[in-house]
Amino acid sequence: MTYEYLIAGFEDIALSERVQTSEEQLLELLDEHLSEADKQLFALLRRKNDDEAILALLEDDAVLDRKAELSISDEDFRTQLLYELGLQCKNKFVREWFAFNLDVNNVLAAAVAIKHGMDVQKVVVGDNEVAQELRKGGSLGKNARLAALVPDLREVAEIAELTDLLDREKHIDALRWQWLDDRTLFEVFNIEAVLAYYLKTTILHRWDNLTVEQGEQVFRELVADMKKGVKLDAR
Repeated sequence: MTYEYLIAGFEDIALSERVQTSEEQLLELLDEHLSEADKQLFALLRRKNDDEAILALLEDDAVLDRKAELSISDEDFRTQLLYELGLQCKNKFVREWFAFNLDVNNVLAAAVAIKHGMDVQKVVVGDNEVAQELRKGGSLGKNARLAALVPDLREVAEIAELTDLLDREKHIDALRWQWLDDRTLFEVFNIEAVLAYYLKTTILHRWDNLTVEQGEQVFRELVADMKKGVKLDAR
């Protein structure tokens, strides 16, 4: 299914500008126009690690047995389950978006853990090849296997070293924005274009009220949580 008329009515957006359309307005618009199948894809993108679908999985004995074998927190385990749902999606765009964010978030978390002398294994989520390499520890820049698996490894590692916390967040979002642009270059009126547009608006809305003080608080909470063996939710 294509969405020519829907996309034609979208507000023009850019990473350096504020978005005028509220999230509520966009959600209403998408709910009105998306097919039932595409609504399922959209719902998966918006799913959090503490929603009903994830909590329901925790009632499965086999899933609980897996949790017992891991050294990560309950919160990180829920995040891992969320990523697993996304990575199983039949839609390539959605599947690759989850994979991209999993790798970026894991590299960032590992870089911070290494810098502050923390246990990398307790902050890495998932069990793909990137996660396995990160759990081995050591310098990220000297891991040739990791560099081959993560094309943006050097850039992500450099972002992790930025001392200006808001600047670092902006670089991360710029990396995500570029990924969305690259993956939808030839996807003009299909669901992938719609989903990418929504994801871009979430990036812009996140910056509406974020201050320097809030950015510093996020970082302090991140380090404190990592010391306790937990990690902030993947965005």
